[in-house]
Amino acid sequence: MKKDYRVLVINPGSTSTKVGVYEGETMLYEGVVRHSRDELSPYPTIISQKDMRLDLVKKLIEENGYTLDEMDAFVGRGGIIRPLFHAGVYTINDRLIDDLINLPSAQRHASALGGIIARGFGDAYGKPSFVVDPVTVDERDEIAKVTGLPFVHRECIFHCLNQKAAARHYCKLNGRRYDEVSVVVAHMGGGISVAAHKNGRIIDVTDTMSGEGPFTPERCGAISAKAVAEMIFDQGKTRAEINGYIAGKGGLMAHFGTNSALDVERKAEAGDEHAKLIYDAMGYTIAKAVGEMATVLSGKVDAVILTGGLAYSKPLTDYISERVGFIAPIECYPGEGELSALAAGAIRVLTGEEEPREY
Repeated sequence: MKKDYRVLVINPGSTSTKVGVYEGETMLYEGVVRHSRDELSPYPTIISQKDMRLDLVKKLIEENGYTLDEMDAFVGRGGIIRPLFHAGVYTINDRLIDDLINLPSAQRHASALGGIIARGFGDAYGKPSFVVDPVTVDERDEIAKVTGLPFVHRECIFHCLNQKAAARHYCKLNGRRYDEVSVVVAHMGGGISVAAHKNGRIIDVTDTMSGEGPFTPERCGAISAKAVAEMIFDQGKTRAEINGYIAGKGGLMAHFGTNSALDVERKAEAGDEHAKLIYDAMGYTIAKAVGEMATVLSGKVDAVILTGGLAYSKPLTDYISERVGFIAPIECYPGEGELSALAAGAIRVLTGEEEPREY
């Protein structure tokens, strides 16, 4: 008889830790621990929050009728670690833990704690621990990394977890195999990544952290290199200010002082012409990126998939669909589904469907 493996998923954010208990593909419980600024203020670094968050996750799980020793595995988000040339499920080994704790890039986001907490539980209860499709997966063809400057290569940090999950979901619904399809996936959230998937690999993708691709609720997207040079040398903008425009203070935040796409959408629907222009322009840049990735696939595209939190916006998805519908059928899968994607990865390993990779 096939065993329904039970896994605990840990997905830390800057002010919360989301958790889920899964049995096979079925979610038994989903919860979140909120962390106030006062609670976080005693901790000088993200990594120093580990024991506090670990204890709160354990308490939340037990308060809701589950025990950690009944789990067959623990799985967490990984931080911004070294480039990985293959997507998949990675065992949280000592090297990965060392990088999650010590790499400056990994410490830029609380997601690094996901792997650290998962490994902590795994060690305590004698169970395996994993990360799944980290943000630094780089399966791109070499040609996709080249720029016009020999000393600058295109970076690759993006929403690999949900990109892969959305593509697999499309395949499941349509009786296809992921390693046999060519799809363009647009993950649309606070950051936006648009990727070309071909035969089980993401062969090109817009980098979400370096200023590529569409502008987003809080990122400026691709802008003129000349304009950036002028901001630095003529306007005296600092490194911190430029980095803020790239990720955090650009996009809708720069135009309206909010990163809430819903607020801007409501302004547009209420007759604010400027809000409509900017909101449509965001969709315009997403559609252009989809078109670019269709050329990467030589126009042989089975589907264009819209996913992420912004895929709940009908005005946005309608706008994009109108412009890219000629490329391929449009599939819309709103939401991020990070917990279920993490759980699914662990289940694939536990059932023998997939071999875990070593970091």
